[in-house]
Amino acid sequence: MASGKREIVFDTETTGFDAKGADRVTEIGCVEIIDLMPTGNNFHSYIDPLRDIPEKVTEITGLTREFLDGKPLFKDKAQEFLDFVGDAQLVAHNAEFDMGFINAELARAGFEPIAKDRFTDTLKIARAKFPGSPASLDALCKRFNISLAKRGQHGALIDAQLLAEVYLDLSGGRMRKFGFSDGQASDLDIKLVPVARRRETPLPSLLSDEEKNAHIAFVKKFGGEDGTAIWQKHWAKLARKSQ
Repeated sequence: MASGKREIVFDTETTGFDAKGADRVTEIGCVEIIDLMPTGNNFHSYIDPLRDIPEKVTEITGLTREFLDGKPLFKDKAQEFLDFVGDAQLVAHNAEFDMGFINAELARAGFEPIAKDRFTDTLKIARAKFPGSPASLDALCKRFNISLAKRGQHGALIDAQLLAEVYLDLSGGRMRKFGFSDGQASDLDIKLVPVARRRETPLPSLLSDEEKNAHIAFVKKFGGEDGTAIWQKHWAKLARKSQ
């Protein structure tokens, strides 16, 4: 049975790498998942960092000082973000980075930081599961055949949506088998494949009697007239069914 476990897969875009220094969050994207499946309930906001955007960051994210000018400040979106997250676990790729920026911004806005144990790092999960293999979000999408068509540039919401799909596969995928622990079965996610119904009236054969007799004559060249060959047994079985 489904557990109803709620998690928030999220990503941030920033002006750089120094969360406690001069760098700031420029975009937040969050995707709600329940039992690993996206619900369609998302949170997204661009943030005015009140500072310039380095050219290299613009090349990666497409975000410019002009575009972000006048967007909400983080302090004005902080409560909305926290209300959306609630008490759910937060899932991020390289979670230390996103956790550092979110908590630094929360502190500046006068809010309590989110506890470290509430963050799940998919980068660590991927490295443990596939040691020595590339573990970037792009690499994992390719490993799990997740389309990157919509990811022209890095965007927080797009990356969170892709990460939600990756997290599902890292957690066992859409086809998870029963696992038993303490005598109880774990959740089961399975794709149901429809089975074609048998026709009430079988379709007539497309072979003519002439073609059937020609085939029988051809097969006789290989022996089996004593009835021991497998095709002779098959024909005898069909003859009995037609009687």
